[in-house]
Amino acid sequence: MAYLIGVDIGGTFTDVICRDEETGEVVITKVATTPADPSLGLLKAVKLTEKPLEEIALIVHGTTIATNAVIQRKGARCALITTKGFRDVLELGYRDRLRNYGVTGTQNPIIPRELRFEVTERILADGSELKPLDEGELGEIAKKLKFFEVEAVSVCLLHSYINDSHEKRVKAVLEGLGNWPIVLSSEVMREYYEFERTSTTVLTTYLRPLMTGYAGALSKRLLEGGYKGEVLYMQSNGGVLGSSLVGEYAAHTIRSGPAAGIIAATALMGRLEIKDAISADMGGTSFDVCLISDGKPRMVEESLLDFRVPLRTPMIEVHTIGAGGGSIAWIDRSNILRVGPQSAGSDPGPVCYGRGNTEPTVTDANLVLGRIDPGHVIGTAGEISLDRDRAEKYIMERIGQPLGLSKEQAALAIIRVVNANIEGRIRLISIERGYDPRRFAMIAYGGAGPLHAGAIMKHMSLQRCVIPPWPGVFCAVGCAMADIRHDFVQTVDKGMDDLSVSVVDGIVSEHQKRGAELLEQERVSLIQTNIHVEADMMYAGQRHAITVPFRSLTPDMEKIKQWFYDRYTYIYGGLLTNVPIHLLNIRTTVMGVRQKLEWEFLERGREKFRSQAVKGSRQVFFEDSWTTATVYDRLSLPLGEQINGPAIIEQRDTTTLVPPDMVAAADNLGNLILEVRHG
Repeated sequence: MAYLIGVDIGGTFTDVICRDEETGEVVITKVATTPADPSLGLLKAVKLTEKPLEEIALIVHGTTIATNAVIQRKGARCALITTKGFRDVLELGYRDRLRNYGVTGTQNPIIPRELRFEVTERILADGSELKPLDEGELGEIAKKLKFFEVEAVSVCLLHSYINDSHEKRVKAVLEGLGNWPIVLSSEVMREYYEFERTSTTVLTTYLRPLMTGYAGALSKRLLEGGYKGEVLYMQSNGGVLGSSLVGEYAAHTIRSGPAAGIIAATALMGRLEIKDAISADMGGTSFDVCLISDGKPRMVEESLLDFRVPLRTPMIEVHTIGAGGGSIAWIDRSNILRVGPQSAGSDPGPVCYGRGNTEPTVTDANLVLGRIDPGHVIGTAGEISLDRDRAEKYIMERIGQPLGLSKEQAALAIIRVVNANIEGRIRLISIERGYDPRRFAMIAYGGAGPLHAGAIMKHMSLQRCVIPPWPGVFCAVGCAMADIRHDFVQTVDKGMDDLSVSVVDGIVSEHQKRGAELLEQERVSLIQTNIHVEADMMYAGQRHAITVPFRSLTPDMEKIKQWFYDRYTYIYGGLLTNVPIHLLNIRTTVMGVRQKLEWEFLERGREKFRSQAVKGSRQVFFEDSWTTATVYDRLSLPLGEQINGPAIIEQRDTTTLVPPDMVAAADNLGNLILEVRHG
């Protein structure tokens, strides 16, 4: 027997999907995340699948470890070595502000000023040397690194993206003077953006010891248990990489869990022939949303992780807000009800868990409104039941009495506020960018997503809502589906008339060579290797470049120009005349294609009957009154038959709410399709 394991460690739950590669049998497990040591929750969830570790062929892992380390400032104690005069690049920031009102904000750089050091040297923008490296200064810097007990060192010298000789020499000298992990900006990001390049290098350094230690400890524990395979880690670009590389590319694992969910959502869209959708992942801690247009998720080259802390690396554009099942409801100084971004997490959890929390959450509100069963607690393996009386007490004490609301009105207000927060984020990625949400479907998942999907879909006028077979572990499904991916970039910064095709070919060839070396290092069986090349191009004098896909790996300069004209016309509707073209960067993606986890493994061949699916009924509060809702077992739903709301559809990993004016039906892949009922 051989099993494939997909694992996603979230802020509240750790999710696992296990598939038998021979029979197609699928087992899912969900346990509370163990923040102090996330690997303990992972090992517990894998153990609950009851599959021997020695029979597991591959584990693919999404994690929030890197994200949490940045937000909570729990990475390594790092130092930065930079060109003389550039010590404070990290504090430049953007022309932005931390709050909506006022122009001040407290910046918290990853590396404090006393751990940022300068060295005399200078490389010019054309790659030539203006000042040689003063190696004598490195000895004094090394003494300070030891005095301050630095754990890792970033080296980011001016224009090293075009000539890395000085950075390499700094590394060689420091390695002879101490024992620190040393990260060079020329190994992390070969682009000319100075602030972003410094920040990205520092983030990689800050996270490297943490991720290297975590990956090493997890691999050791798995090996001791009999596991002999590789552990792949999900990246924010939607691909995976091997455990031996996770330290080197630590910053690439930021937002890996949400990216995995979007990979699964995109695959599901292809299977259902849906071109445009909004993925909506509402878990225990946060809500993650992505716009997927024409079957492809939107990609960005840069993301802001915190106030003035950018990460520049290709990633799926995911917008995250603190709007999950564990998000805490509170009243601000203006006596206005707020929900999040604070979360009760897995420990202590919502008020109804009875673990000491007295701040009501979204889960507590859903419980009070009858939308979830007190005896059906996801991620606890039957260890606890929910205390509805306790939830009612603290919702009234914290929200209802201060606002003059009944317990039902207070709970419903919490749901409305969190839904409004989510709808605002969906408007941001759709309407505010010129997309009409009425032509989009919603792919709703996460442990809390299906509870809120119907109301959000209706308010946003979305076409329909697709709820996957196991929405509570959907990001783990995405991990199991993802291919290996490595992205490379090189700044060229030349006019097309001054550039030869041999330069372009040389860059692409070097990227391909490096990608092939990494794929070999990862020791994973692949079907094929795909290469995708793009160029950032613009007219001379323009500030913003457009990304131009290459239609061939062996183009001449005229073809590249024509591809630019085609892309520019598509975006802007016309061309400029007598203006030279500038090529800024060459980007190459090397993709190792794995055997796919197909949606057919979810297909159910046996016939079901409506009577088998009905579990009973209970009172649910909608809008202004209690209403009787029929309760169904999702796995027993008959294929194709409509379930009219109000209804509750329960399964091991989540609960789906069907409002009174909506209908739900199960398709032949096990998805639930929610639509507004007409007539």
